[in-house]
Amino acid sequence: MGRGGDRERERGSVTVEAALGVCTVVVVFGLIATGFTALTGQLRCIDAAVEAARLVARGDRDGAQRAVAQLAPSGAELTVTVRGEQVSTEVEAPLPGGIVPGRWLRGSAAAVVEPGQVPNG
Repeated sequence: MGRGGDRERERGSVTVEAALGVCTVVVVFGLIATGFTALTGQLRCIDAAVEAARLVARGDRDGAQRAVAQLAPSGAELTVTVRGEQVSTEVEAPLPGGIVPGRWLRGSAAAVVEPGQVPNG
């Protein structure tokens, strides 16, 4: 029962190895896609925070809210802090797809209040 028995025992091993290889490739591509989504979401939060800081420094708080709604990922929240002549903004958003709960994406910016403007922050 030498060689014939060995072949019978190893018959499904190639199928199992192929299935594990395909699963590994799918998981790796999923992680890459999630990382790319998180990176673009982070950049969108930063862009939204910069635009919001600029608008609040000009006295346009409503425009800042609209800019965040347009530029940041969905579900983003804007926080505005005014200290003297400086406006600070922070935009926080959840990871798209709801993979991880909480607000993991965050962008912040600061601007100096323009002369003659009152930042209604």
